[in-house]
Amino acid sequence: MLKNYFKESADVKIKFINKNEENLKKCIEIIKNSLKNGNKLLICGNGGSAADAQHFAAEIVGRFKLERRGFPAIALTTDTSILTAIGNDYGFDKIFERQVEALGKEGDVLVGISTSGNSENVINAVNKAKEMGIYTMGLLGKGGGELKNIVDLSLTVNSNNTARIQECHLTIYHVICEEVEKEL
Repeated sequence: MLKNYFKESADVKIKFINKNEENLKKCIEIIKNSLKNGNKLLICGNGGSAADAQHFAAEIVGRFKLERRGFPAIALTTDTSILTAIGNDYGFDKIFERQVEALGKEGDVLVGISTSGNSENVINAVNKAKEMGIYTMGLLGKGGGELKNIVDLSLTVNSNNTARIQECHLTIYHVICEEVEKEL
């Protein structure tokens, strides 16, 4: 029955917020303060998570619901020349790390999106960010993988279904955008 897909998606989201409400509030506060202080949001992920990184950045730079000034956010997934040059010269596992090194600074926030929590290029980006004094967050799934143990703040969706994880991630970053926008 088609309704079961919707029920499953809703159930995953309700379970997430029941377990992670305080972490989500903390995430919103950290991003809000970073942007208020003139810093930026760096976002990365692979495949559908790359699309989510771009969507998230677009809502921060453009607008979500309210007319307001744009805030700085960069999806590290969009520049094909950078991605292919770094991939060719250093390897695919370095494509986000190198951009964090070039574009990031202390006070920024890096959000790594990974439905498995084990994406090597996201792990490398998080490690580089931590070296640089950049606060790290993970939008994760499937138990959080290695990333759960290394990010400063984990928002882990407790599901093994990639589609349901991505649907919950979308809701999470829409909530972040709306709350940040209301306060700034």
